[in-house]
Amino acid sequence: MALEYPKIDVHAHYLPEVYREYYLKYGPTTPDGMPGWWDWDADDHLKMADSLNITKSYLSVTSPGVRLVPGDDELARDLARKVNVAGAEVKRAHPDRFGLFLSLPLPDVESSLGELAYGMDHLDADGVVVLTNGDGYYLGHQRYEPLWAELDRRAAVVFIHPTTGRIVESTVDSPEGNSSRPVAPLPEYANPIFEFFFDTTRAVINLFYTGAIARYPNIKYIVAHAGACLPPLIQRFAELARIHQPMTVDASVSPDFVKERLRRQFFFDLAGFPFPDQLRGLLPFVGADQILYGTDYSPATADEVRRLAGIMAEYLPVIFNKEEQEMVYSKNAERLFQK
Repeated sequence: MALEYPKIDVHAHYLPEVYREYYLKYGPTTPDGMPGWWDWDADDHLKMADSLNITKSYLSVTSPGVRLVPGDDELARDLARKVNVAGAEVKRAHPDRFGLFLSLPLPDVESSLGELAYGMDHLDADGVVVLTNGDGYYLGHQRYEPLWAELDRRAAVVFIHPTTGRIVESTVDSPEGNSSRPVAPLPEYANPIFEFFFDTTRAVINLFYTGAIARYPNIKYIVAHAGACLPPLIQRFAELARIHQPMTVDASVSPDFVKERLRRQFFFDLAGFPFPDQLRGLLPFVGADQILYGTDYSPATADEVRRLAGIMAEYLPVIFNKEEQEMVYSKNAERLFQK
């Protein structure tokens, strides 16, 4: 299973006990339609990593993140600080084995800016994880402008992870409103199976349409799950925007611009099951130097991670030469996170 290749895992999730406690008290009945939470332990994580020659894992809190109650900024702010401190403690105990993506209490931008500064300057975080939407506000929303400006100033690494899609309902008192309702056309299926792909694609297109990508060229993005549904839609969303909504879509958006920025600012992880078909759809738009190893552990069990490693070992040599495989497994991540 290509154990000779050292691996750096950019898509790994931790579940500190404080998060479990908050979720059981405040969260919905099931996380994103899944049956429940899993167990996570740093020592177990390291055992799994050692078995596959994973030298470092960059930890993040997965969906639904720290925004457990729509509109409750205080709760999200409190939980963000606690999970970030917990993650920093894991990193501090194993500095060569773990990195950390900060959780932010979006869409509360002011608190997120404070948490970003604290986490980057005092917790030695390596980047931030942002969910595809926060209470229905997708990543390109104008309220996020101060956050993107600060992330751009810091030339930050931003890991885009899917969550359950939401739209914001207007209220009489506020044109934006604080309530939200889930968008789940087929709610009988857990959202991570396929709805997560649609929300990832929606969020990335929204970043382009609102001009956030054009305005903030110093941010490096990691898009989970090999870009989800984005690749086959690139020509379509870039062309049709100019035809049907030229006044509401940023003037920079064109097929050439989108492809150039994907090549310059974006990385894509291999968590999930992007073989044999999905990765081939992505490669016309990006190079081997933009593909990153990812496991999705610990929502993905150790057995599932080993199975995925076996699939990668079978398919990567068909697509990439030995040097490119080394880039995918570790060299690209080393370059991305070098300080």
